[in-house]
Amino acid sequence: MRLSFLLIAGLAFAPAAAMAAQNDPAQAAAQGAATGQPFAAALYVDGRAITNYEITQREKFLQAIEGPGDHSAEAVKALIDDKIRLFEAAKYGIVPTDADIKAGMDEFASRAKMTGDEFVAQLEKAGVDPQTFRDFVKAGQAWREVVQGTIAQTVTISDADVTESRALSLAHGVPRLLLSELVMPATPDYAPKTVPLAEELSKTLKGDAAFSAAAKKYSASDSASKGGKLDWIPAAQLPNAVVQAVTGLAPGQVSQPVALPNAVGIFELRGIEDAPAPPPARVEVDYAEYLLPGIHTPKVAAEAARIRARAETCNDLYGLARGKPASVLTRVKQSLPQVPADVALSLAQLDPGESTTELTRGNDTVFLMLCSRTVTQNPPMDTQELKSALFAAKANALADQKLDELRADAIITAP
Repeated sequence: MRLSFLLIAGLAFAPAAAMAAQNDPAQAAAQGAATGQPFAAALYVDGRAITNYEITQREKFLQAIEGPGDHSAEAVKALIDDKIRLFEAAKYGIVPTDADIKAGMDEFASRAKMTGDEFVAQLEKAGVDPQTFRDFVKAGQAWREVVQGTIAQTVTISDADVTESRALSLAHGVPRLLLSELVMPATPDYAPKTVPLAEELSKTLKGDAAFSAAAKKYSASDSASKGGKLDWIPAAQLPNAVVQAVTGLAPGQVSQPVALPNAVGIFELRGIEDAPAPPPARVEVDYAEYLLPGIHTPKVAAEAARIRARAETCNDLYGLARGKPASVLTRVKQSLPQVPADVALSLAQLDPGESTTELTRGNDTVFLMLCSRTVTQNPPMDTQELKSALFAAKANALADQKLDELRADAIITAP
């Protein structure tokens, strides 16, 4: 069962890692975790140790839930933040109880439509120690209490804030975007090369011709043959991370790298088209994933072509999957924000009944078909609902700012 609904060094370094640690202890820890002694300290955060075992376990956890980015680097960053959160919570005497942690584990697991125990069992199959999940939830619970007890107490939302928010929402519709994409794999095997390359390309590519040439050369998406060019797509159908990355760009400019599940992408904004302001809407997608053994081989291409010829709708896939393991075909119906970013980006380019094979899962190619896309108009928020939404957004922004300050003040050292 996939867990991708959720979704966010050692005691003895090699000489190169030791030199890296002087400049970037976190990077050195990520590099040395696999070779160091399991329970030796990889680095210290304000004197509190993070062990090699914690890093490798958090990395496995991120792999199990198909978290975005380089899992090795993200594991170290997340563990540093967790130490900082727990230390700050301790200043206020905040220590989550066993009952709080259990409730948090159940809540997190419910996003994957599992109980806490079922979720732990799936993690164990992936080699993840249950304590790793417990520690992850504990840090989140502690920080939530810090935010509620301190930061949230300073937040106020006035009637003027509500009036301004309503005016802005009426003045700006949901635009359509004309993008080009360059998407490269960022699994542990590829990330050391593709992530720096994406960063370099985002800084150096100038103009449509240069981006198109780079997409043809480097991109792993279906659009590579077209220079990465996509058709007009409503912003509401794109992953939030992609929309945020291109917001503020002028046509012809290229975004910063965007972390996607097991991939990294950069996007060129080729055009933007304002739309009349519609009522708030909820987008729900129904899609199917049919796994084909192998990664983009001629045999996979031939099988994908056979499936396309015989399956006009998602319902037709059930007949083709008859007699195969249940894991071969997965049908998912979700609100768009719940869909993994890589899947959402591919679905945004499809009409119902259309398919793509640009995604992979482990050693399989994904035959991804959009079954339907439903847009439901929501009634406008009443004043209290809008105040609550504005309150949460402001509190979260202040919490992120506080964590940034604590991280900047922390003393992070290698052994």
